[in-house]
Amino acid sequence: MIPRFQELYKDEAVPQMMKEFSYSNIMEVPRLVKIVVNIGVGEAKIDSKYIDSAIAELTQISGQHPLLKRAKRSVAGFKVREGMPVGTMVTLRGAKMWEFFERLVSVVLPRIKDFQGVSDKAFDGRGNYNLGLKEQLIFPEINYDKVAMVRGMNVSFVTTAKTDEESHAFFKVMGMPFKK
Repeated sequence: MIPRFQELYKDEAVPQMMKEFSYSNIMEVPRLVKIVVNIGVGEAKIDSKYIDSAIAELTQISGQHPLLKRAKRSVAGFKVREGMPVGTMVTLRGAKMWEFFERLVSVVLPRIKDFQGVSDKAFDGRGNYNLGLKEQLIFPEINYDKVAMVRGMNVSFVTTAKTDEESHAFFKVMGMPFKK
């Protein structure tokens, strides 16, 4: 079964973007390539249960088992040694990516307290968008009683857009709630 946001992209976003930016070919229309979700776990140097809980929570959120990220080099100021676990990440593509995007826009972002919209200044200059979330509790899959520690996460949307303007228009058509 094709995810709803993927159908929305094909049926509404592509024709609207082709008309707005006067693309001559359908392949020029920006599309979502992947979504990368990162959780940094600096507390893992104290106790390894924090990294285990972060992996379990990211698995629930994404529906895919995350990678354990380790420190590439030692940093004495942070008491981090090379090879220590410092975070987890998951890369979503295909149907899982579209389902996560739909859940994020339709369910998760509206659950944020005093939500005014996401920033439209978080584009990287190459058409990709980064979104920082302050807590994992806004996801309905997370059981509040089983959370060891409230931690934030970074969600990176990688697109084929050449400019931030194209990417912004793509996300606006797809329903991303930007600040007014």
